[in-house]
Amino acid sequence: MKNKKRIAILGGGPSGLFMFKRLLEAKSSDLSITIFEKKNNLGAGMPYSTDGANDEHVTNVSGNEIPDLVTPLADWIKTIPKDTLDKYHIDVDRFNEYKVLPRLLFGQYLKAQFDLLLKQAKEAGVDFEVHYNSHVTDIIDYPEQELVLVEINQEQKFEFDHVIICSGHSWPVKNEGKSPNYFDSPYPPAKLRLKLNHPVAITGSSLTAIDAIKTLARYNGTFDKDKDGKLFYRLADDSPGFRLVMHSREGMLPAVRFHLKDSHLSNKPLAGKEEIKTHIAANDGFLALDYIFKKDFIEPIRVEDPGFYERVKNMQLEDFVAFIMNFREDKDPFQLLKAEYAEAEKSIKKRESIYWKEMLGTLSFALNYPAKHLSAEDMQRLQKTLMPLISIVIAYTPQSSAEELIALHNAGVLSLVEVGYDNRVEAEPHGGATYYYTDPQGKQQSVYFNTYVNCIGQPHLTYDEFPFKSLRDKHTITPARLKFRSAEAGRKALIDGKDVTQDQRGDYYLKVPGVAINDSFEVVDAYGALNERIYIMAVSYIGGYNPDYSGLDFCQQASSIIIKSLLPDL
Repeated sequence: MKNKKRIAILGGGPSGLFMFKRLLEAKSSDLSITIFEKKNNLGAGMPYSTDGANDEHVTNVSGNEIPDLVTPLADWIKTIPKDTLDKYHIDVDRFNEYKVLPRLLFGQYLKAQFDLLLKQAKEAGVDFEVHYNSHVTDIIDYPEQELVLVEINQEQKFEFDHVIICSGHSWPVKNEGKSPNYFDSPYPPAKLRLKLNHPVAITGSSLTAIDAIKTLARYNGTFDKDKDGKLFYRLADDSPGFRLVMHSREGMLPAVRFHLKDSHLSNKPLAGKEEIKTHIAANDGFLALDYIFKKDFIEPIRVEDPGFYERVKNMQLEDFVAFIMNFREDKDPFQLLKAEYAEAEKSIKKRESIYWKEMLGTLSFALNYPAKHLSAEDMQRLQKTLMPLISIVIAYTPQSSAEELIALHNAGVLSLVEVGYDNRVEAEPHGGATYYYTDPQGKQQSVYFNTYVNCIGQPHLTYDEFPFKSLRDKHTITPARLKFRSAEAGRKALIDGKDVTQDQRGDYYLKVPGVAINDSFEVVDAYGALNERIYIMAVSYIGGYNPDYSGLDFCQQASSIIIKSLLPDL
């Protein structure tokens, strides 16, 4: 063991799956790998297990969009028992790689892939262990000894040379459990199997909100199809007062998934790593948001959609966002949903991309990795201007989910309220919550709901919410921050009440969510020194430097970067 590099993967969900796969592909006999998983199985993680899904929830990616694992999804489906296929209404003969899957079934696929990797590891003689029901309660770094201690269940301690934090999603609980029928998140969704006879308030209109809507709707009514095959919804006799009220800052619904010309974001022709590095060096150490916008969004459209390119080629980022948002703002959100559903259906049938939307997804993914090199000014622009549009357009609402939203709206059960950016929700001690907001007409509103569900999606968690206390106490990790290019802009942000600090040299920094990491996902200490023993893939704790959650594509890319740092000789 003394001659082996001892590596711990903390979390056995999708991130841990891809990381373990990378370690096996290294084909090194000098590794000892230990996986700690807080549940009793590997692969599914939160999104694809009962922690994040019921039978009614589906993936927003199809089989052809899944990065390569061991067995292609279309082949694996053929091995599934008939009773499981019948449960999810899947006909193997009609299944193809362009289909989305129920999330729980996809979780079974990921579990099967992890099992196959473990089998491969055993056959290859790889030194590995898996510890189930093992909750990581602390991580302690010992730089002098060049080792890391991992504490499990506040009892056992294990010693490693490197740890990779793959703990996945995290949903902080603040008011849930204190205020009846107040939910800090819709997860696990089994808790929303509620019989209700009153309106339910939902914050957000994203895929997270759709998850809550799908569950609540099923326990207070039924979906069916008319003679023409169109979906409709009927309230249950004992839930006549049941309603679902979404609250959105922009008053918009997410776009509907369409056919992607390139199904893997990580395979797209982005600005290369060396090209970005050269640009940063020539730009005073900053990545310019306008540079990446032109390079990874505007320029690729020139070839694939010259007509659209002519309309947007001279637009700055803010101009483009205003152009798209103005088009959406002029329409009723449910009318727009119906129009986008028809457009997406046509795209899928013809297998033709809606290319500008596809490239917006590419831009979001392209920005994710080098975002830590943005100036504070550009990060503020990204968060204020571009990310709201990205969150709407690349949500890729599955066709079936869009059909359910339309059916609920047609039945008078589902509505959407625009609440602006100054809205707030207050939990009520006796239950539910009161929503305070300014409506589009400028009138102050205060509305009480007996039941409230926060569905804003995975929050970018703060440095103080990082769960491993010893890493904070010993300053092994440090809060993520971005330097202001302009001292004047930094001073103004400080005066405006933004979370800004100034160092001894007089430079201003904007504090952003989570923990600071370098380009290899290694944590960085207060002096800016990298720590080659500790890597973080847990997206909820690196949101300030990795603002886009790209799911399995992120897992694939991040694991590829980490393995090159971890095993540079291979």
